[in-house]
Parts: sequence; C-alpha cells; structure tokens
Amino acid sequence: MTQQPSTIMAGNGVQGFQNSSGFSGGDTTDSLDNDRSHDPASSGIFSTDLRRHDDLKEMLDSSDDRKKLEAMKRIVGLVAKGKDASPLFPAVVKNVVCKNLEVKKLVYVYLTRYAEEQQDVALLSIATFQRSMKDPNQLIRASALRVLSSIRIPVIVPIMMLVIKDGVADMSPYVRKAAAHAIPKLYSVDPEQKEELVSFLEKLLADKTTLVIGSAIQAFEELCPERIDLIHKNYRKLCSLLADVEEWGQVIIINMLTRYARTQFVDPNQSEGNDQSAEPVKEKAFYSSNEDSDSDSDEGPSKPVYMMDPDHRLLLKNSKPLLNSRNSAVIMAVVQLYYHCAPKSEVGLVARAMIRLLKSHKEIQYVVLSNIATMALNKKGVFEPYIKSFYINANDALHIKLLKLEILTSLASEHNVSVMIREFQVCLSYLYSILSVCFPVCLTFQYVLSTESDFSSASIQAIGKIASGIGDITDACLGGLITLLSNKNETVVGESIVVIKKLLQMKSSGHKDIIVHLAHMLDKITVARAKGAILWLIGEYCDKVPKIAPDVLRKAAKVFIQEDDLVKLQTLNLAAKLCITNPKQTQLLCQYVFNLAKYDQSYDIRDRARLLRALILPGDNAGALAKHAKKIFLADKPAPVVQSRFKERDQYQLSSLSHTINNKAHGYNELPVWPEVPPPSSVRNVEVPKPSTSVLLKASKDTKTGKKEKGFYSETESEEESSSEEDSSEEEGSSSEEGTEDSGAEDSEESEEDDSGEEDTQTKYKHKKEVTSSEEEEEESEEESSSEEESSEEESSSEEEVVPVKKPPKAKPVTKPTAKKETGNLLDLLDFEQTPSPVPNGAAVTHSAAPLQPMMADLTLSPTSPASSKVKSVAATFIPIEQHELLNRMTSGGLSTSYRFTRSPNFYSEKMTSVELTFTNQSDQPITNIKVGEKRLQAGMHLHEFLPIEKLEVGSTLTVTIGIDFNDTLQPAEFDLMTAERTYKVKVKAPVGELLTAVTMSENDFNSLKGKLGGMNETAATLDVEGAGISQLQSIITKVANLGQVPSSEEHTLLYAAHTLSTKCDVLLKVKHTDSNVTLSVNSEKIVIGSMLVKDLKTALTSHS
Repeated sequence: MTQQPSTIMAGNGVQGFQNSSGFSGGDTTDSLDNDRSHDPASSGIFSTDLRRHDDLKEMLDSSDDRKKLEAMKRIVGLVAKGKDASPLFPAVVKNVVCKNLEVKKLVYVYLTRYAEEQQDVALLSIATFQRSMKDPNQLIRASALRVLSSIRIPVIVPIMMLVIKDGVADMSPYVRKAAAHAIPKLYSVDPEQKEELVSFLEKLLADKTTLVIGSAIQAFEELCPERIDLIHKNYRKLCSLLADVEEWGQVIIINMLTRYARTQFVDPNQSEGNDQSAEPVKEKAFYSSNEDSDSDSDEGPSKPVYMMDPDHRLLLKNSKPLLNSRNSAVIMAVVQLYYHCAPKSEVGLVARAMIRLLKSHKEIQYVVLSNIATMALNKKGVFEPYIKSFYINANDALHIKLLKLEILTSLASEHNVSVMIREFQVCLSYLYSILSVCFPVCLTFQYVLSTESDFSSASIQAIGKIASGIGDITDACLGGLITLLSNKNETVVGESIVVIKKLLQMKSSGHKDIIVHLAHMLDKITVARAKGAILWLIGEYCDKVPKIAPDVLRKAAKVFIQEDDLVKLQTLNLAAKLCITNPKQTQLLCQYVFNLAKYDQSYDIRDRARLLRALILPGDNAGALAKHAKKIFLADKPAPVVQSRFKERDQYQLSSLSHTINNKAHGYNELPVWPEVPPPSSVRNVEVPKPSTSVLLKASKDTKTGKKEKGFYSETESEEESSSEEDSSEEEGSSSEEGTEDSGAEDSEESEEDDSGEEDTQTKYKHKKEVTSSEEEEEESEEESSSEEESSEEESSSEEEVVPVKKPPKAKPVTKPTAKKETGNLLDLLDFEQTPSPVPNGAAVTHSAAPLQPMMADLTLSPTSPASSKVKSVAATFIPIEQHELLNRMTSGGLSTSYRFTRSPNFYSEKMTSVELTFTNQSDQPITNIKVGEKRLQAGMHLHEFLPIEKLEVGSTLTVTIGIDFNDTLQPAEFDLMTAERTYKVKVKAPVGELLTAVTMSENDFNSLKGKLGGMNETAATLDVEGAGISQLQSIITKVANLGQVPSSEEHTLLYAAHTLSTKCDVLLKVKHTDSNVTLSVNSEKIVIGSMLVKDLKTALTSHS
C-alpha cells in the first residue's frame, strides 16, 4: 500500500496537492491560491474537482499489470479509510477480466463494496462474473459469488440460484462458505425461493468442514430458524466440531444450540433437590459393607433423581473449553448457554472467565458487568468469591462505576463483612467508626465523597438498598446518612434525605428525632426532591411532632409561589393532613394554601387543590368521601420495596443486544420455554446402512473358524489388540473409536462408507484368499489389515457420531463353485501390486493390458451417484500405454522411473486412480529399499503406496501399482520416493480424463440427466475438424478420457457418460459431427472438470486435424 500524497486545505477551500514525482509546486501553488482568493466563485461550496482520480483512471486503463495493481491498492485504501470511491466504479469493473490474479482479487473486493450501489453498471459485467465461477482459483470463484449476491435485483434471481447451487457443490470449502452467505441475501430479494434455498442449506448443514459450518448456521438463523428438524441429524456433529470452528461461527452456533436445547431437553433445575446442582446422586462407597447398603435401603423409597440427557451433557461438555477463548463474544455465548441451560451448580464455572474479561476495554467491561449484574440477582453465590474484582478504581468510567456499585449492592451480605473491612480501612475515620458493622456501607460512604454527583447519588441510593436488604444495619445506615446531611454538596444532602425517608418507612420507631433534625434543615435545602421528602415525612408522622408541623406549614406557605411543582404538591398534602389532625391551628392556613394553589399556572396543582378542598373543607355540600378523609390520608402505608433496575432485564436472553439496552431489539427471538416432556432423543440418531451380504458371509466364516489375524506391528500388540477387539464387538458399533479392530469390524465399517461395487470386489478378493495356500493367506491378511487400518485412520476424522447398530445373525455363504473359480482366476491376473519376486538381470517384468481387457469387462463397480439405478459401470474402452517420466536416470543416479494410468479399478479404494510405476536400474550397482516416503498431498487427497522393494538388480525392470485419490482435482500428488541412499521429490499429475470411470445408461436417462445439469453446469465448444469420421472421433475421445459410450438414436451424434472417481459426480459428453465442424457439450456438476475436459478434447481433435 503506497502512501497517499499529503493534502493542504487552503483558506479559500481549494485543495492543493503534490504530484507523484515529488514536485511540491512551491511558488506556483501559492500564486494560484492568491489569485483564486480574489475570485468570489472560488469558494469550496461552488468549486468542483472534475479531474479528481484521473491518475487512478489512467493507471487502471494501462496495459501494465503493475500500474493496475498499484491503482487498486490505492483505491482499496480509500475504501478502508471510509472515503467515497464510487466514481471509479466504471474504471474498476473493466478490469474484472484482468488475468493478473492479484489485480482480480482487489477488483472483486472493490466490487463487493459498491455492487449494490452501482447495480446498473455491475449488470453489464454479469457474464464475466458467471465465467469467473469456473475459474480454477477458489478465491476468484468465491469473490464472484459474493459480487453476484451483492447485486440485489430480482432480474438475476434465476442466475443467482444456479450460482448458489454450484457454490454449494463446489470442491472448495471457501466457496461453499461464500454460498452460505449468499443464501440470506437471495432470500431477502425473493422470499418465494425459500423452499429451494432450504434444500441448499440442508446440504451445507451436512458439511463436515469447520470453515462452512458457522456460515451455514448463520444462514439457517436468517432463513428458517423454526426448522429445528434440520438440526437434529447434525446436532452431535455441531457439538463435536464446536472447538474447531472459527470464533464468530462459534458464537452463532452456541446461540442456536441454546435455543435448540431449550426445546429438546427438560429443565435441569425443574425441581429443587432433584437436580444435579443441589445434591449429587449418592453412590455406594467402594469399601462399604453390605450392612450399610441394607440400612440405606430400609430408609424408604428414594425420590426420583433427574438424569441429564446425554446430548444435553454433550453440549455443555464441548462448550466448556471455549471459556478459555481469546474472543470475548465466544466467552459470553458460553456464559449465556450455561446460565439458561445448565444446572445451578455448574453456572459457577463461567465466573472466572467473566472476571478475566473485566481487564479488557471499557466497552467490553460494560457488557460483561451488565450481564454479571443480572446474574448476581438470581445466583449471588457465583460471584461472591470474586467480590474484590468489583472494587471501584479511580480511573474507571462513570458507567463502569455505576455498574460495579450495582453489583456490590447485590452481593452485600453479612457473610462477607469481616473479609472486606480490612480492605477499606482507608475510609474516613468518622465514617469507619460509624459504619464498621458492614463493609458495603463503609465502601459506599467512601464512594459518596466522590466529586461526580451522579456517582455520589448512586452511592447513597446503594446505602438504602443495603439497609433494606440487611435489617441489622438499618440504624447504622440512618446514622451515616444523617451525618452526610452536613455535607456542602447539595446533591449529596438531597439524595440522603430521600433515602432517609425510605428507611424511616421501614423503621417502626425512632422517627421523632430524625424528623425534627430534618425540619430544622428545611430552609437550607434547595433540592426539590429533598424538600418534598421532608414535607412528606412531617405530614405522615405529624402526630409525633405536633408542635413543629404547623410551623413548617407556615414557612412553606410563605414561599409557596416560588417553589417547584413537586414541593407545592407535598405542601398541599401537608396542609390537608394537618387540617385533619389539628384543625384549630391549621385550618385557616390550609385555606390560604388552597387559595394560592387555585390560581397556580400548573393544572396539576389546581386539580389537586380542588380535590383536597372538596375532601377537607367540604362546606354545606359534603360528599360521602369527606366523611372518610382521615382514613384516606392517614392510613398506614407499606414500606417501599427497593428493586434493582436489572431485575426486569432477566426477561431477555443474556449477552443479547435486547438485554444490554433493556428493550426488545429488531430480530430478537424469545428464548423458548422448557418443555415438560422432552421430545424423543432418537431424532438425533444418524441412520447407518445395514452391512452387505459379503460382510455377513465374512463374519459368519470368521465366527465358525475362530481365525485371528496377525497384528500390524508385532505379535505382542496383536495379542493386546485382540482383547480390545472382543470388547469392541460387544459394544456393537464402537469400532470407529478403537485404535485397532478385527477384520470383520473393519470390513463392516468400510461397507458402510463405500458402495456396493466395492463390497462385491472385496467379496471376490476374500473368496480368492480361501483357495490360496496357508502362507499366502497369512501374508495377504497382514496387507489387508494394514491397508484397512490406514483407511480407518484417514476416514475417522470426518465421520459423524453414529448410533451403534446390532450385528446381524450369522449367515451361511451361498456361492456357486463356477463363479468362485472365475473370480479367483481374475484376481490372480490382477494381483500385481503384491510383493514382487526377484527378477533376473536384464529381464523386464511387464503386464500387458490387452489380455486383461476382456476379463476387466466382467469386473463392474456400481456407482454411488444419485442418478438413475440403470446406470452401470463398464470397462475402459482404451487402455493408455503412454509412459510419463517420473525420475530421470541422470538426476537420480541411474534409477529411471516412469508411470502410466491403467484405467483399471483399484482394489484398495474405488475412489483411487490406479497408477503403474515402472522402475529400471540403469546404474552399475543394485538399488535397495525402494519405497514411498513423506506424502505432501492436498486436503482430501490420499495415496496408497506400494510395498517396499528390497532389491533391484542392475539392468532389471520392475512394475508396481499405487492408488491415488485426487479428490476430483487437477492438483498433482506430491510425495518422496526413497531408496537406501537417497530421497527424491516427485509428483504425479493426472489428466482430467483419468479422473473418470466409464459408465453407460439409456438414452432417455442420458437426456433426463443432461436437462438437470444445464446452465452453469454446461460447457460447450465448436471447432473445425475436416476429414474426421465417426470412428476416428470415437478413438480420439476414448483416448483422451475414460468414457463409456451411450447408445444414440440421432444420426452423427455420439453420447458418452462417466462418473468422477472420488465424488461420483456425473459427467456427460455429447458430440455432434457435421461435414465441417464438431460441437462438444459437457455437462457436469464439477464445472472445472467439465471445462478442462472440453479443453483437452479440443486440443486432441485440433492436433489430429
């Protein structure tokens, strides 16, 4: 980011500047300013800078990418500073087609900011945005999706639906995250698309990537928060991945799960004494005798004990570590979860984390203290151990002081007196001597001496709250407040009188001396509330001061006209009460006051005087109420109830905006009420597919024979693992949590994840093992165990928590002898990835693909694609023989290595591409211990290595096979190839055609599937190919990609179909041939694969012509 040129504001409003070359202008600028200062039109109001940003526009129009990048950095800098850069929108949007990746990123950042404001101009480039959705770079695809969702115009809703559909199925989690953000935007434009958007959202909620989950839940909260059924099957996954989600995603997920818990579980505090918080369940001691247990059983029937739902406990358990988060919002989200959903005994776990947040910025302190103030009212014991943290510091802001004072008032009790007196020995001696009975009083009186009047008033009010809550210190508080009446601060004196009035109402005796003292201070007090409080006290207890009350009324009548309305009203009340109790001395004075009030400017005063006159001085026309005037005015009044201002905030969810402002904010959802009967927990169970027949046969055979397989590492570990395998078999379904499993459990786990085709292949493989010798059977079982253990370790990280499934009953294998024999012969031919046998010098071991092709036609794998059930896998029509160099003999010291793609199924996993490696020793000495070393694979990619080659003689050639799961990407698989002496870094890159497996289907199914994969999922191209016939086109197409031909009824039209190996997505190819050109059309959910396949076909057809 370059530094912006400094600007100088001239006195006349004209803005000077320094040019980019560093020339400041000097005298020229000064002369221009002097000339313009005499021009009346040069004022900043009328001047217009027509050439502003011209330099940036020229740089954006330049062909030099460096200038464009510099201009975009400056523009984004302007946007970051909050300056208006919208006039540059046309110049910036033209560069969306720039090939420079860095420039394109910054362009999309700018467009995301201004696309909604400049919608008409942005619509002109919508085709470019659509093309960017096919860009290989995930950042560009996500940026294009964000820009398109920012253009909120109903016209492009169909386009946005297609874009979001592609984004939801994108390989990159970053793009899927952007698609989740786009769903609420599109819903706000067209709410009628809700049903289809919910289907997209359901796929995103099932995503296992932590980068996507938070955004998916946010879209759920905005789109359909009432659809709790979408959360059921993902609840346990959300809980287990909660710690790995980004911080703001954690906040959203916890808030959503709080509402979910309030609807799916019962209140853990529903009955006192039966919850976990009040008293733990009494268990039998380890060394207790039977007599003790008998005596306990004789005590009578025990009360039903609340048992927390395991899913409820799972939520609390997985959210507890987040209290150590560095993000205050995450901590507060966990706090509100425990406050609203946890047992009372566990709420105290959040106190330490909240106290830690009090060292943050004052804005964070305010929110945290507001929540603590609410929690302290209902759960005082949670924060009593940390009461020192709420001491008020001199540098605290006023609102922080007030909140801390509110919390201290709520936490005040007789139990914390002795601890806190020592802390506040710095209080003034006269206050300490008076109020040493209770630390909060002493503390509060020290705060009264503060120079801030608002804080002093709040401190005095806190005294009243403390005295009303703890009756033993009421007298001490009254004495301290009376001492404060001599303070020079009128605010302190006035507030003290108001609090004294409330405390006197709570005290049954001892009013006379205090009232007399207050009456003598009436002339000195100027605060209206204080004067009104004294007049009310004298009128209320006029029978205890009969000599002073009439004189007070006389003084009040003298200054009645100058007083505040509040004082006038209390003067009228005093006159009425004295007229009732002492009419001889005060009746005339009462009439005088009523006459003054009759002509007062305030209608409240006039109305009150008219009412009191009718009751107190009725005259001849006395009403019915006049007879009961004494009961009305001199009735015993209840003591005021002092209530915290945070009491009413408890109705809002903790840590929400509504709770902070004490008012229902827009978008606030009420916290659901606990259900009396919880819904069944089975709705959160994830269904597991039943084991296939091959697994049942294998389990039955192993059970009968009692065969034990050898451990992967050693015999000792195998013996230890056998015991754990027996335990895991008894637990029914917990095999995914054990480190090492028996082969039956592993086969069951793989059968649940892989498709039926792989199960059939594994079944044939097991039948083949039955007819081999005992030594070969033991070696193969070791290899199978090791490979399956690696597979389970790779897949266990992404598996959801599932419900255990009971093992099915044993079944006898029913197979035909002929089929068994054919399968064994087939796998004997294909078993070329086992340990190679020694090769004589000069001999080359090769495996020809031609003899295997007829037999491979019988080996079919059924796809797992959600397409039609009539789709069938077929063998590859063309077997590539082209070798690609992996290691050159000159750079590797004589070890020449090449690879080719066999297009044959991989026995380890059908998701893997089979790659044949050919090693040739062209050195002058044997090469030993050839193996695969460190793997540097992209996320989602896997590599199944070959068994180490112990020795490769001079001049010998050896062929092995590896399996690579490219995860449907064009990224190369990088790994180390090691020998005993050296390590080589190599990489295998697969063309897009080798990432496919050939399938076939009917023409109707092809057309139906093609219609569903239109729009953004279709890539087409037309090229001129002269002299090429149908047979030549077929040969070229099957050579480029592993496609299966579909019967076509149209003339000069070829149809091909395939599935991607990793995700089983459909890939459809339609080739229409005319005399002069060929039209290619590829439909696939994988847009990148479709576009690259068209590109490879164009290259092959063009080179042929």
